[in-house]
Amino acid sequence: MPRRPRAKRPSKAVLRDLLKQFHESKDPKLRDELILAYSDLAAYLARKFANRGEPVEDLIQVASIGLLKAMDRFDPTRGTEFTTYATATVVGEIKRHFRDKFWAIRVPRRLRELNNSLMKTVEALAQRVGRSPTIPELVEETGIPFEDIVEAFELGHAYSPISLDAEGDDEHGTVASGLGGEDPALARMEDRHTLEGALQRLSDRQREVIRLRYYDGLSQADIATRLGISQIHVSRIQREALRRLRFLIEA
Repeated sequence: MPRRPRAKRPSKAVLRDLLKQFHESKDPKLRDELILAYSDLAAYLARKFANRGEPVEDLIQVASIGLLKAMDRFDPTRGTEFTTYATATVVGEIKRHFRDKFWAIRVPRRLRELNNSLMKTVEALAQRVGRSPTIPELVEETGIPFEDIVEAFELGHAYSPISLDAEGDDEHGTVASGLGGEDPALARMEDRHTLEGALQRLSDRQREVIRLRYYDGLSQADIATRLGISQIHVSRIQREALRRLRFLIEA
């Protein structure tokens, strides 16, 4: 039996018009027509992830889900080409599939779900602002605390542990050769923690003078004006506070 010829794919101009119509009407039939027209894109992107332990047919299914999500979320009035937006959405869906299936450590379900939800927000916000959103922007968009977002993103890397034989930075040949060394950032964090603890043991006036002087960068004269005391008094408070801090930190 002769093979039935495949329907010709609509032109770009026609597809743009159909995307605009679907955005306004959300017609299911129009949606199916568009999904069929862009199915080759989903299959092409799925095959990019072949030979990673998953059957290509399963990856195409996942890519098709990403294509459906892209179709439902796409806003043609933003001026972005659908293929550009759909590619990012489909690839994100495939990567989430691998992440959910191959977690390297046991991560609380709440954080896995939060990570997945944030990925969707990142995609939507990126289309709106035309760039990758910052964490403060995600906080404002979702209402999720800054610390929770950071933790979710950090744990999002748990599904893909890096090899110890992988190439390291300029100082180390491999990742393994850089393990076990001192971390300057950790030392600074410890110093800051020690200082903050010592500051809490100063008097209210001493702590206020130290913060205005060294955190806000005000001069002794400016501090005197703000607190309504003499500059000599400010100098004496600062000197006593520094002496007290030195004693507390050394102790």
